[in-house]
Amino acid sequence: MKNQIKTILLLGVLSVVLLGIGAALGKGFLMGALVLSLAMNLGAYFFSDKLVLRMHGAQEVSPQQAPGLHRMVEELSRRAGLPKPRVFLMPEAQPNAFATGRDPEHGVVAVTTGLLQMLDEREVRGVLAHELAHIKNRDILVSTIAAAVASAVTYLAHAVGLFGSMFMGRDEDEGEGLSPLQTLALALVAPLAATVIQLGISRSREFLADETGAEISGDPEALARALAKLESGVARLPVEGRPATASLFIVSPFAGMQSILSLFSTHPRTEERVRRLLELASRMPSARGWSGALPFAR
Repeated sequence: MKNQIKTILLLGVLSVVLLGIGAALGKGFLMGALVLSLAMNLGAYFFSDKLVLRMHGAQEVSPQQAPGLHRMVEELSRRAGLPKPRVFLMPEAQPNAFATGRDPEHGVVAVTTGLLQMLDEREVRGVLAHELAHIKNRDILVSTIAAAVASAVTYLAHAVGLFGSMFMGRDEDEGEGLSPLQTLALALVAPLAATVIQLGISRSREFLADETGAEISGDPEALARALAKLESGVARLPVEGRPATASLFIVSPFAGMQSILSLFSTHPRTEERVRRLLELASRMPSARGWSGALPFAR
């Protein structure tokens, strides 16, 4: 119920932003903004997962193409009591992963090629369990729609900045068009709104997914080790752009970056996540101990 309320609120934010921009552009644009908001709300609900996958160049892989990956996903899905999600691979060097889909029946797990190269099989299994936990906890719809909405708002900001000058010359008596000050305000406010949308996705969902994923796999230490390695790998291989989808990933794609983005992280500190998982491992008789140093890049 809570996730349904969040979904409605996120779609409401998208509508408000679109209608606000339409009203700012002039009365003639308001009806068009209303139609666009309805279309984008439907699109965000039914196609946001496809949009996010396309943004990251993710391609579905078959059991023949990635037998080991599919075998782990099938085994963990069975342990979690979930339908087996589709498996996608992203051709990105940065090691990372995310889950998407509007419900468990439409679940998707996506990992980067960099993650498969960096982690051993046990650690990959821990990451997959974490992503299946997001599906089991039914928070993937909220996070995916948030990413799609934030992407749409950011795109609108760029469009306003690019095309705002086309309307500056209109007759102010007609009440149409944007002034230079209005154009600047919209171009600044829209990305800020996208950031606020992302921050609305509670960081506690990652702690919950870590705990649930550890229960699914029965190996919290493997997930702890994977998180530590991913944090270090992401810091060495920073990415450009796409902050709107950062909240989807198991670790922030911008971890370790000394920029304004680090002040608005959508994830809790990895060190704290690792600490909690190792505490959980110490209470699980079947979990193997890990005395290795944490390879944090900070």
